[in-house]
Amino acid sequence: MSEIAQEWRGKALVHEWFPAENARTAILLCPTVMGVTDLERGFAVDLNAKGHAVMIADLYGSRFSPEQRGQAFEAMDLLRNDRAGLRDLLGAVLDTLRPLAGGAPIVAVGFCFGGQCVLDLARSGADMAGVASFHGLLDPPGLDRRPITARVIAFHGWDDPLAKPDSVVALGEELTAAGCDWQMHGYGGVGHAFTNQGATGAMPGIQYDEAAARRSWAALDQFLGEIA
Repeated sequence: MSEIAQEWRGKALVHEWFPAENARTAILLCPTVMGVTDLERGFAVDLNAKGHAVMIADLYGSRFSPEQRGQAFEAMDLLRNDRAGLRDLLGAVLDTLRPLAGGAPIVAVGFCFGGQCVLDLARSGADMAGVASFHGLLDPPGLDRRPITARVIAFHGWDDPLAKPDSVVALGEELTAAGCDWQMHGYGGVGHAFTNQGATGAMPGIQYDEAAARRSWAALDQFLGEIA
């Protein structure tokens, strides 16, 4: 295991678990740059109410509140600057979920930085049923390319300043080359963080969008229904 993965695992990651009897799927939910917050807990509660077991991944080893944005971005950059270490860390988190899944299909769902994390899990060739990335960062990790066995769905705001259209096309080409069953949903006039009601446009291009949020969640339900 890489040095960075060992470092973060040493920070006593505490994942939040929402069990479900006879779960339709077991979902690994990867948070935004801010780490585990009420946003992710709300998503987990909604998914849990639909019969999915959910584990929110604690990737930082401590909690970050919106008032600590700078600290959260530093933590994210540390992980993003070592994508091999991040891949190892995500694999360890996935291994934590497996015994809890009870045989239910495992799906990784991520938002923003978490959207990149779940794509990196798929890129690692991890044994999962599916991956769903919401307004994720799309740049590839620059690691060895492996066949992608998980189905992949990506939801993307076409005006996202953090993932330009060229990177969307490049992701499609990458997934095709990896033999992946993939689909991508693009929303015109929509920017980054469109599922986050707390994204108020204070930063250009980062804004909640009710229609895109509603449409993407409906498409996720259909995606999960195909897997379950």
